[in-house]
Amino acid sequence: MKTYKAYYQSEIGIIEIIATEKEILTAEFVEKAVAISEIPPLLKRCLEEIDEYFKGRRKEFSINLQLSGTDFQKKVWKELTKIPFGETVSYTDIAAAVGNKKAVRAVGYANAKNKISILIPCHRVIGRQGNLTGYGGGLWRKEWLLKHERKFRDK
Repeated sequence: MKTYKAYYQSEIGIIEIIATEKEILTAEFVEKAVAISEIPPLLKRCLEEIDEYFKGRRKEFSINLQLSGTDFQKKVWKELTKIPFGETVSYTDIAAAVGNKKAVRAVGYANAKNKISILIPCHRVIGRQGNLTGYGGGLWRKEWLLKHERKFRDK
């Protein structure tokens, strides 16, 4: 399976997106971009949608994603995509939504294993007391993303 890379320079860093011709595999923050030669249509569309998101014009993504993980992780990630733009839920809420209120730590672990940041909005999951907790891209990015979404939520 051939994969392609593209980079998006956001206000909070470079996002590397890896995809096949049909599905996005990863979208993660990286330190630097590398030269690329070919960008298939799906990847171009993904870059456009991410750009629209950062400009406050997109609240949902329409790109096909390939979820690679355990059945539980996939269940959690699908639940994350249901969190409305500009809103947050707790790890406890997600655990209950996937059918196991006691699986809070497992939900946190699944969140940490999410390789498709922003498109699968794990940044919208916070602690039960409303505190920001772990984010692979750094808590400062999580805070920025939540503020960004609140700013454009009702527009």
